[in-house]
Amino acid sequence: MAQKKIRLDQLLVERGLCESRTRAAAFIMEGRVSVGGQTIDKPGTRVNEEAQVAVQKPPHPFVSRGGLKLQNALEHFGLDARGLVALDAGCSTGGFSDCLLQRGVARVFAADVSPEQLHERIKVDPRVLLLPPTNVRHLKPSDLPGLVDLVVGDLSFISLRLLLPALEAVLRPGGKMLLLIKPQFEVGREKVGRGGIVRDERARLEAVARVIEAAASIGLSHLGTVQADPPGTDGNIEFFVCFSKP
Repeated sequence: MAQKKIRLDQLLVERGLCESRTRAAAFIMEGRVSVGGQTIDKPGTRVNEEAQVAVQKPPHPFVSRGGLKLQNALEHFGLDARGLVALDAGCSTGGFSDCLLQRGVARVFAADVSPEQLHERIKVDPRVLLLPPTNVRHLKPSDLPGLVDLVVGDLSFISLRLLLPALEAVLRPGGKMLLLIKPQFEVGREKVGRGGIVRDERARLEAVARVIEAAASIGLSHLGTVQADPPGTDGNIEFFVCFSKP
């Protein structure tokens, strides 16, 4: 009798190797999961339910590699999170929140359309307030207990240019904003290649310039841009852009 097949990301969750499908998919795309000794990099790959599966845990202390990205960006821009109140826009598993918590933030408001993705370790931290399902584009100051000192964001499937007004509205004067630019969501479809990757450097720089221009149009000051390290799991080159609110 043939063995039942199941999606690899689902299998990792069912076996308790990952706490969520989102986390499982990230591990798989990072090349950290092998089946029968063979590395699999597609979360939807169907494997035998009884297959031998091994997961290599990440070499960083965060619940996702996003924490490592944010850590490198904070250090590049010399931003000190200690004692700040922050908004994690598009918190997902919570890598950014985790990084901020480990760096001494006083409070984190975590916002996402699917808040159930947030890692349990982050959910139970008393400094974290997980908002109800939230489309960040429609976030209002009244949705939070108060304005924030720092906004960080890692959002997908929408241009940051559409989100900036809502993020600016919840940032106090003098506050900082550190956002991850994903060029594939900023340029036209004709500039996105196979696998959703933007390979044209000019298109990537155009994506960054558009976000900076949109920020300037609502009064934000551009403090700098740096290439994200590590890059996106899909191979896309990403950028962190830093703004301040006068």
